[in-house]
Amino acid sequence: MTENTALTPFRIAVPQADVDDLRDRLARTRRPLPVPGRDDRADYSRGIPAPALRELAEHWHGLDWRAQEAALNRFEQVTTVVDGQTFHVMHVRSDRPDATPLLLCHGWPGSFVEYQRLVPLLTDAFHLVVPSLPGFGFSTPLSGTGWEVARTTGAYAEIMTRLGYERFGVHGTDIGAGVAGRLAALHPQRVIGTHVGSDGRSLGMVGDQFPFPDGLTDDEVAEIERVRSLDAAERGYYEMQNHRPETIGPALTDSPVGQLAWIAEKFQTWTNPARATPDASVDRDQLLTNVSLYWFTRSGASSAQFYYEASHSGLQWMSAADVPSAWSVFDTHPLMAKVFNAWGAVDQWVEHSEGGHFPAMEEPELLAADLRAFFDGRE
Repeated sequence: MTENTALTPFRIAVPQADVDDLRDRLARTRRPLPVPGRDDRADYSRGIPAPALRELAEHWHGLDWRAQEAALNRFEQVTTVVDGQTFHVMHVRSDRPDATPLLLCHGWPGSFVEYQRLVPLLTDAFHLVVPSLPGFGFSTPLSGTGWEVARTTGAYAEIMTRLGYERFGVHGTDIGAGVAGRLAALHPQRVIGTHVGSDGRSLGMVGDQFPFPDGLTDDEVAEIERVRSLDAAERGYYEMQNHRPETIGPALTDSPVGQLAWIAEKFQTWTNPARATPDASVDRDQLLTNVSLYWFTRSGASSAQFYYEASHSGLQWMSAADVPSAWSVFDTHPLMAKVFNAWGAVDQWVEHSEGGHFPAMEEPELLAADLRAFFDGRE
């Protein structure tokens, strides 16, 4: 059977029954018994503290979902089926016909909502395309197993073709950075440049997903090992989703506060460490809109499947030497450039002390300026 390649207009319209059900579940939350001495809302040493979680849950209960929905629906959206999987795509065209097409790729626990504040800063210069990863947001339900970075990369290339963009730039963070690199490696004739948003905690992946570069001193190796040790304490979610997504999935689907805790903790530990709570780093309503998207689409479970597929795919990081590249590093570390740009191959390397893992939410103006500087004049 020939696949339907149509681009179908889409608007978010969560049934009122689902909105009411969320509020009812939040009102009836069954909370853990308090642990004496664990009453500091800014102490994330054992995970998200109960006072902080309660405060976020209470705000979520009062969140005007219809207002958030209307704000997202101001952006043009479509769905399309690629390789049997429905993909949701936010497509915001510039008023300039000759604007540069730019594909924005999110990761976990983000979504297309992650780019909500960045988009208006770029539309005078870019046609913006923001797909949702398979199993994330409205790119649900999953059509089957096997959706990982390589298959997703192929789907994103096809989506850009369907939208009429033969040549385009790519920006990505987290999983999206892997998609960006693979797109450039597999389609160098189409990708005009790749832009990666990263942060200092990426050093924790050295030795596992990235090799130790030559020329490091003993002190520098020791410092990377220190970051790796800190990162190891953050990887409980990673190991669970990599190996047992169907165990954590029901909890994320049945308990909104469980889903909130699962995501909000990362928005504290992965954002600017100078900010004590996640909603001090990103707008609280935007954070809860992102969590709401996971809840309403049941993608807490299906996004975990993406981790399992990626972990078992055997794929390695790919990049194209002949495609221009850029990195914007937020909450940077002195060793970032020495480790990830050891040969000076990155065409634009920018470091910021501000921000963290979610630059489009934390520091959209800085990220927009870096994107403009890198893609200006590229065709």
